[in-house]
Amino acid sequence: MSAGVVAAAAFAYLGLLFALAHWADARARAGRSVIDNPWIYALSMAVYCTAWTYFGSVGRAASGGLWFLPIYLGPTLAMVLGWTVLRKMVRIAHTYRITTIADFIGSRYGKSPAVAGLVTLITVIGIVPYIALQLKAIAVAYAVVVGEGVHSARALPWWQESTFYIALGLAVFTIAFGVRHWDSTERHEGMVAAIAFESLVKLVAFLAVGVLVTWGLFDGWADIVGRARQEPTLARLLDLGDPNAFAWSSWFALVVLAGLSVLLLPRQFQVMVVEAVDERHIRRAAWVFPLYLWLINLFVLPIALAGLLWFGVGASDVDIFVLRLPQAAGADAVLLLAFIGGLSAATGMIIVETIAVATMVCNDLVLPWWLRYGAHSGGADLTRIILRIRRGAIVVLLLLGYGYYRVAGDAYALVSIGLISFAAVAQFAPALLGGMYWRGASRAGAVAGLLGGFAVWAYTLMLPSLAKSGWLPASFVTDGPWGLAWLRPEALFGLHGFDPLTHALFWSALVNVGLYVGVSLARPPGAAEASQALLFVDVFDRHARHDPAAPVFWRGAASLSALQALLARVLGPQRAQAALQEVARQRGVAPGALPADAALVHWVETQLAGAVGSASARRLVASVVQEQPLQLDDVLDILQETSRLRALSRALEEKSASLERATAELRAANERLQELDRLKDDFMSSVTHELRTPLTAIRALSEIMRDDPTLEPAQRQQFLDIVVAEAERLTRLVNQVLDLAKIESGNAQWAVQRLELCALVRQATQAAEPLLHERGARLLLQCPESPLWVRADADRLQQVLLNLLSNAAKFVPAQHGHVQVRVRRWTDAQGAAWARVEVQDNGPGVPPAQQAVIFEKFRQGGDALQRPPGTGLGLPISRQIVEHLGGRLWLQSTPGQGACFGFDLPLLSGPDNGDNADEQTRLDRR
Repeated sequence: MSAGVVAAAAFAYLGLLFALAHWADARARAGRSVIDNPWIYALSMAVYCTAWTYFGSVGRAASGGLWFLPIYLGPTLAMVLGWTVLRKMVRIAHTYRITTIADFIGSRYGKSPAVAGLVTLITVIGIVPYIALQLKAIAVAYAVVVGEGVHSARALPWWQESTFYIALGLAVFTIAFGVRHWDSTERHEGMVAAIAFESLVKLVAFLAVGVLVTWGLFDGWADIVGRARQEPTLARLLDLGDPNAFAWSSWFALVVLAGLSVLLLPRQFQVMVVEAVDERHIRRAAWVFPLYLWLINLFVLPIALAGLLWFGVGASDVDIFVLRLPQAAGADAVLLLAFIGGLSAATGMIIVETIAVATMVCNDLVLPWWLRYGAHSGGADLTRIILRIRRGAIVVLLLLGYGYYRVAGDAYALVSIGLISFAAVAQFAPALLGGMYWRGASRAGAVAGLLGGFAVWAYTLMLPSLAKSGWLPASFVTDGPWGLAWLRPEALFGLHGFDPLTHALFWSALVNVGLYVGVSLARPPGAAEASQALLFVDVFDRHARHDPAAPVFWRGAASLSALQALLARVLGPQRAQAALQEVARQRGVAPGALPADAALVHWVETQLAGAVGSASARRLVASVVQEQPLQLDDVLDILQETSRLRALSRALEEKSASLERATAELRAANERLQELDRLKDDFMSSVTHELRTPLTAIRALSEIMRDDPTLEPAQRQQFLDIVVAEAERLTRLVNQVLDLAKIESGNAQWAVQRLELCALVRQATQAAEPLLHERGARLLLQCPESPLWVRADADRLQQVLLNLLSNAAKFVPAQHGHVQVRVRRWTDAQGAAWARVEVQDNGPGVPPAQQAVIFEKFRQGGDALQRPPGTGLGLPISRQIVEHLGGRLWLQSTPGQGACFGFDLPLLSGPDNGDNADEQTRLDRR
């Protein structure tokens, strides 16, 4: 392809990333974060998949078959099984404004500048080859796409080589969108959005190449596998080799190494910890990120086998099959997309890695030296200094990577360079993971472990790589230094049987962990380290973020003006003033009245740590305060005081909660009393109204008979009948009111016993039959043949049945009404057995508006002008009776189709109430 087209596409793509990052930053300034999304968070993690994944995995598969898998099984297991470790890292980093992995480890061990600086040095030495790997991938990919030789790029002088200018372009991009802010705890929204987009691009590009190769150049997976099986050399790539000779140690070492790297690489720490917006996003990423790894590796083996089949088993440059196969197919569009995908994989790593490492270099190497030698005297503004250091560090890192690329050349494949870097950062694992869970780990142990592990890594892995590159004599590897065979770096102390990487990982881990644990036990942590250990180990339990009762391990004297001036030097006057005003508002005091106590000193140091790192922040604060050195007894005293304050706070919270509960209960009781008072008034009003009606009739008729001696005997007899009927009505009303009052107050007498329900229903229907006969209505009774035994009060339950039957008799149409009484057994969803009694009439039914209130006292259904006489207490009494017996009373009614009142009672367990699905039902017609 034309070099101009490829270069234009590359710079257009970088321009698109600029635009996307600018848009994301603008959204962030408007308060609408783009990266506050679990999908974006998970995609940003895919920065793990660099040019090593994009190109190197195919190369490794072409030589080792399935041996490319451990590099991705490790991160998968780390996320699925160890996401809680990541969550704890995020909580610690956000609580104490930690911005780099060096700051994380250094802060844990007493905010030690030595520990942080050592971690930074190891990182730089280990990561520079990894940056060179990405630049090499870009250079080789460009050469292949434009049709040049793979080795032609380095044949040109450096000022004529495109890779040099790509490195500078990446430096400009990284500076523009990664180091614009003085405070590295401010999220790089634009950078993260661009990285997430790059992750999508490289995934789509790799899948597109896989589809083209699998179904374009070949006839699918089966075709590729079938042809490979016919070649003995390729057939071995489809399995793991001889099971009896399988190198389980190498497989295990690669899985562990990759699993640690996904947590410890500076770029992974940046996107997974520093840039994390919400801890809850980790749960989503715990399965989305492994899914991404699976997708991007889906076509690795098919592409590797296809390349070997197409170009021959002895083909060179297997790392670039991703480009050469589309090129051979003449698919220029896919070829260009594959190049952009490789560019995405490389640039994503370079951008994030250099931001993270440049921050480490600034905070833990350059700035401490700057502060130590008096360059900060006179109150100089550190904001510009910090920005210049970080920007310069980015440029230097990229130039170092470019220089390594120019010098190292083709001595190592992409995968080999990546594994060397992985093994370097794996040396952080004991100090970081141990520091998060072991309070007894000390700074001396961390330094000893890091130095010992790094020295063994350099001796057993880094120096042999230099020897194989021609920088050291080959005899150093084959014979050992000074001819001492037991010091051979790839067979140290006579250990054979391991590949070089597993051998180096074994010895470096053994020395690292051994020194870390042993020295920590021999030299336990001091006061400053013990205090930090408590804050890290117990970050979830006792030292939650923004907890006002969290312990502050500091003693001394300070002034508000000095602290404010220090904040202004680093944060800027406006930001410092705004931050202090917010603290004053939270404490409920005026900004000028803030006490310069330990809590404020700790807060100032935490704010500075986000800009300059924990160690430099400690040095800056120490320059403006008079700190008293802490002893272990002081730490214990602070913890005891904190525990006392927490206990007091907890007691106050419990009392406050008790008062709130008591207040709520009193309020509810008052509302209940008011409701009862209202109900009492309503009840008395209804009762007096109901009593007044019969009493008025009795009095009026009695007065007529008394004052009119000439009244006809027939008329007098009629009046006497009315008086008797009203007196009976009055008696019933009084009895029902008294009955309801006894039931509601719990003073009613109950004679609960074992009853056969069907027999009781038959007695009730016989008693109500004359009433139905007067209305010319028919009664139909359905009862099962087998008995239904319940526990109930016979008289009370009879009262319920008669009430329902009398109600039905009142509302059925004259001469052609009918009432159905149905008794049956049923089982609920939980398997409990119930007896159901239904009384169905063919009257007008109950209007929907009245169905909700018909069970209230003195409420009757039907038209007020045409309804039959009644007290309105029958249904409330019936409901109280049924509920007391453990059942419920209900109504189903459709206007114009009658009403069905029914109740359910629990059946007694036993053989008498056995399940009989085919039981007969007897129908009585009267």
